[in-house]
Amino acid sequence: MDFLTDEKLVIVGAAGMIGSNMAQTAAMMRLTPNICLYDTYAPGLEGVVEEMYHCGFKGINFTFTSDIATAFKDAKYIVSSGGAARKAGMTREDLLKGNAQIAEQLGKDIRSYCPDVKHVVVVFNPADITGLVTLIYSGLKPSQVSTLAALDSTRLRSELSKYFHIPADEIVNSRTYGGHGEQMAVFASTTTVAGQPLSEIIGTKALPTQEWEEMRQRVVQGGKNIIDLRGRSSFQSPAYLSIEMIAAAMGGKPFTWPVGTYVDNGTYNHIMMAMETTVDKNGVTVHPVSGTPEEKKELDQSYLHLCKLRDEVIQLGIIPPISKWKEINPNL
Repeated sequence: MDFLTDEKLVIVGAAGMIGSNMAQTAAMMRLTPNICLYDTYAPGLEGVVEEMYHCGFKGINFTFTSDIATAFKDAKYIVSSGGAARKAGMTREDLLKGNAQIAEQLGKDIRSYCPDVKHVVVVFNPADITGLVTLIYSGLKPSQVSTLAALDSTRLRSELSKYFHIPADEIVNSRTYGGHGEQMAVFASTTTVAGQPLSEIIGTKALPTQEWEEMRQRVVQGGKNIIDLRGRSSFQSPAYLSIEMIAAAMGGKPFTWPVGTYVDNGTYNHIMMAMETTVDKNGVTVHPVSGTPEEKKELDQSYLHLCKLRDEVIQLGIIPPISKWKEINPNL
């Protein structure tokens, strides 16, 4: 059987909708025959595994456990959606304290049970903060931990595709950076629409400024819209994109949508945020972000919002002051 690798992939939160979709997607993409599903909710987890068996996948050995030490033993790749889900009326930030504590334990468990893990993708919200907390406590290098952020850029592509009635593939390089949430920075200058720069279309008859501003709001509120339509938060799109990310880290096709990554570059410091990145077998590589002065200002504001959330987590005692991070993780 052709697989990318035979190394162990662990899906955390596998009994949930995102986790179970990640399990199926990983199997369909034939990433590895060695897939372990972990969740604290044992009956739901067993139900997911039964479903995977019933799919009739060839050559894949699904294992499952509610014991974290067993799950993480010999793990080389981890994708975690193992936090509380966002419900109607909630922002990603409403999930902050509980999910930050879950991320703390995730990082400590990685350090204890699989310090040789190669890459970890953190999906649960607010992903910028949960990814940062996981990184601090895991002891891993910044290039080894990434968070799901591409969903905002793909939502922008989708909105543009619907508005112009053209295939999504004709929308190239749609980008949002900074926070994965209501404070994201939506860039126009990077994008082309059927070969034409988006920034040259905005403010014309083809896309009046007011229409663009409304579109930006729809992108920012994309997750809320799914909740309104389906009665639950997104699960298919985050599952697919996060498995594409781990596939790239396993040596598959590089992942070139933005991901959340640790940044400490003199402009943005001691933070996890969406940047221009590539994920491949070497982990996350960060590239410069280009944009207009207005877009850069918006990114600065998004960064400051994330700093506030980070500082709140410090005040809660979940992570120590920044000056102490290196004592926990020398790679920072």
